Amino acid sequence: MKAVRIQAFGGPEVLNVEDVARPVPAPDEILIKVYASGVNPVDWVVREGGNDALRAYLTLPMTLGWDAAGVVEEVGSAVTGFQKGDAVYGEPNFPGDGSYAEYCAAKASQFALKPKMLSFTEASGVPLAGLTAWTGLFEHGQLQAGQRVLIQGASGGVGGFAVQFAKAKGAYVIGTASAGNLDYVRQLGADEVIDYRSQKFEDLVHDLDLVLEASPLRDNAERVKAISVLKTGGTFVTVNLDHPFDDAVHAALAAKQARGELSNNQPRQEWLQEIARLIDAGQVKVFISKVFPLAEVAEAHRESQTWHVHGKLVLQIRPNNEPA
Repeated sequence: MKAVRIQAFGGPEVLNVEDVARPVPAPDEILIKVYASGVNPVDWVVREGGNDALRAYLTLPMTLGWDAAGVVEEVGSAVTGFQKGDAVYGEPNFPGDGSYAEYCAAKASQFALKPKMLSFTEASGVPLAGLTAWTGLFEHGQLQAGQRVLIQGASGGVGGFAVQFAKAKGAYVIGTASAGNLDYVRQLGADEVIDYRSQKFEDLVHDLDLVLEASPLRDNAERVKAISVLKTGGTFVTVNLDHPFDDAVHAALAAKQARGELSNNQPRQEWLQEIARLIDAGQVKVFISKVFPLAEVAEAHRESQTWHVHGKLVLQIRPNNEPA
C-alpha cells in the first residue's frame, strides 16, 4: 500500500510516499481502508522531531497522520460493535501507524460510525481537533449550559470546534481571533468576538467560568491575563501541553482560587459518537479549507505551518465515491 513515511526528522522535504506492507489489526483493533486524512499542526511538529511533550514517544521510520475517515476492512478478534463495510471516523494509534496511508490499523475504541451528513473528506477533519476541543471544554473545563467561556484562537481547528460545541451545550461563547477571521467566528456561533491584535480582552470581559487556550501562542504572561478574567473559582484550560505553567501562572490561579489544566486529547469512542450526533443534527458544521492529493502532502504541511488556515486541511487518499 501507499503511505507517507519519514525516515528522518526535518522539513517538508522528508515526507515521502512509499510502498509499505498493509498493517494487520491486533485483537482490539480495526483495519480501516482510509479515504481521507486530516492534516494537523501535530503532524508537522512530529515531522520536525517533536517537542518536549512528544519527543520520547517518537521512533523512525514513521507514518504520519492522526485523523482518519474510511471503511472498516477487517475487525480484530476481540472487537465488537463494528463490522466490515462500516463507514467510520476517528484517531489512529499515536504515534503508531498513521492515517497518511491507504490503510491503517487502530484501536476500535478510538473510532465511531462516521456522521451520516458528512463525506469522508469532511469527516476526516473532525476527530483530532474535535476531540481536543471536547476534552478541554467538558472533561477538564467541566463546561455547563449557561456558563460563560472565552475561547482563544477561536478561528483555528480546535477553537472552531470549541465554539460550536460550547454553543451546542448552551454556553455563552466569546472568541478571540484576528480581524480577518471575526466574521468566520461569528458564523461559528460566537456570541461575542474580540480582535486580539487591536483589542485587549482583559479590559473587555470578566467573571468568566472558563478560558480555553486553543491559540498557538506560548506565553505565560498572556495566560496570567487570561486568568485575570475568570470569576473566583473559575477554570483555565490550555491544549498547549508543551508549554507548562510557570510560577506567575500558578500564583495567578491561586489568587483566583481557580483551576489550571493542561488538557491532553482523549480519543474516546463515546465522545466521537456524541460529536457525530451534533453534526447530524445540524448543530456543528465542518469547514474544509483545502484538499490535497497524497502526493502533495509537503504542500499541505507548508500551508498548515502558516497558522493562517481557518477550517481544516485534508489529504485525499481515495475518491469519496470509490466503492468500499
